[in-house]
Amino acid sequence: MPSIALFSFFPQALRHSKTSAFRLKVQRDMASSDSHSFRQLMGCFATGVTVVTLADPQLGKAGITINSLTSVSLDPPLILFCLDKKARLYPAFRRAKLFAVNILSEEQEAISRHFANYRLYPEAGNIWDKPKKGCPILRGTLGWMVCRKKATYQGGDHVIYLAEAVDLYRRAGSRNPLLYVHSRYGRVAK
Repeated sequence: MPSIALFSFFPQALRHSKTSAFRLKVQRDMASSDSHSFRQLMGCFATGVTVVTLADPQLGKAGITINSLTSVSLDPPLILFCLDKKARLYPAFRRAKLFAVNILSEEQEAISRHFANYRLYPEAGNIWDKPKKGCPILRGTLGWMVCRKKATYQGGDHVIYLAEAVDLYRRAGSRNPLLYVHSRYGRVAK
């Protein structure tokens, strides 16, 4: 069964006996992988760091650190990110129609840590800017976009959010983004 799911997109000619050894090796390799190995491999991929914020009737201003952001389309301007179903804010994101994506600069590691684990890292003072379209915006970021949720998709233990940017702002200047790689924060080499 897994070989059908893994190889159903290959042309028919590639699914014949000459590739049987390859298919068996892939199946064996996939079966031997585990979530720890997968996390270690994906940790090799450097990402930017964002905080996705929303205004929730029950929680007030809230946010969560996300590094799974990607652009999907320019016309219309679409993004996606993934949220763990066990995240404290998952119910709030299920209710939300609008949220803001705040792109962090390399000086904002403390803000990222706070929104990743608010119990361990207290909120620094004066981090909020004026809200846009009802969404909380973080002060001093590289930029932000207010997004309208378009669709959600199940993705294992996460939910994939597809959203359209309805307002955005990029701050002037050439500050560097905050990076995350090998399970730690990084900076662009100068």
